[in-house]
Amino acid sequence: MKAVLTVVGKDAVGILAKVSTECAKYNVNILDVSQSILQDMFCMIMIGDVDKLNVPFGEFSDAMAKMGDEINMSIHVMHEDLFNSMHRI
Repeated sequence: MKAVLTVVGKDAVGILAKVSTECAKYNVNILDVSQSILQDMFCMIMIGDVDKLNVPFGEFSDAMAKMGDEINMSIHVMHEDLFNSMHRI
């Protein structure tokens, strides 16, 4: 299964490195990344493989949100099933 991670906040050095390091800590394999800087706002969407998560999905999601708070970013993790359900026509 996959998860969609969004990261938004004021641009700073090392955001991608911090987020990817945290994902690796939970055994999440990053499959795809799209990022851009809109004026001084950093915006990133990541797709991660969560099949081998070493904690429950909710714990991973909470940990990423907490890390986002610590680096003054908004980080949201959504399971692909929920994402697909929300965007089904």
